Amino acid sequence: MEDLVEFLERHGFVAAEEEAGELRARAAGDAELLSSMVERRLTGEPLAWITGTVEFCGTWIRVDPGVYVPRWQSELLAERALARLGPGRVAVDLCTGCGALAVILASSGARVVATDVHEASVACARANGVDAVVGDLFAPLPRSLAGSVDLVAGVVPYVPTSELSLLQRDTFTFETELAYDGGPDGCAILRRAIAGAAEFLAPGGTLMLELGGDEAELLRPDLASSGFADVAVLRDEDGDVRGVEATLAP
Repeated sequence: MEDLVEFLERHGFVAAEEEAGELRARAAGDAELLSSMVERRLTGEPLAWITGTVEFCGTWIRVDPGVYVPRWQSELLAERALARLGPGRVAVDLCTGCGALAVILASSGARVVATDVHEASVACARANGVDAVVGDLFAPLPRSLAGSVDLVAGVVPYVPTSELSLLQRDTFTFETELAYDGGPDGCAILRRAIAGAAEFLAPGGTLMLELGGDEAELLRPDLASSGFADVAVLRDEDGDVRGVEATLAP
């Protein structure tokens, strides 16, 4: 085979050098295994499903086939949320997927409980050491947590249904719309997360949700009616909207 980096570049992979490094590391010198992994990657299968891991906020996270792969765009949310936590604090991670966000939050010494409706995702998160339970948003959480949580965070589905077709062409060849579809305006699950957070957060607690486009503005009435104040839009270094942060009023 020609140089792997050049091969991947020729087939349109923009991060060819990084991907080649991960593939070679996973193959560990096994040429046959490397060849089979490259063939899988050429179909568009997520790299993390092939190698079994992904780097998130400098930490390598296990990702099983079929489980949502965390994106680098979510690292801003993770870092902001991590800064709010510490030993003795309590956090909830919604739609945890493989548990990447929960792993980062738990590194603060806080207690983190995660939820997801996808059983395979919860199993993967547990394999990553996360206290994860199967269920819809806040439904599976113990009632004892109501009114006592310091932080609620989540990368919930927020792509407007009409825009799903605009995602990378290989996305739904392998992944499920369940991880992306946020309803007509992208805010259906975000609104439910806001309402639930108001019930589980302690006064002064923080809500952080990933979103995009104009969704932060669309959600301002929902945040206000649920008792949230100090609403801030999270933007990356390019100015792109990546999330919303709000505080539950005392």
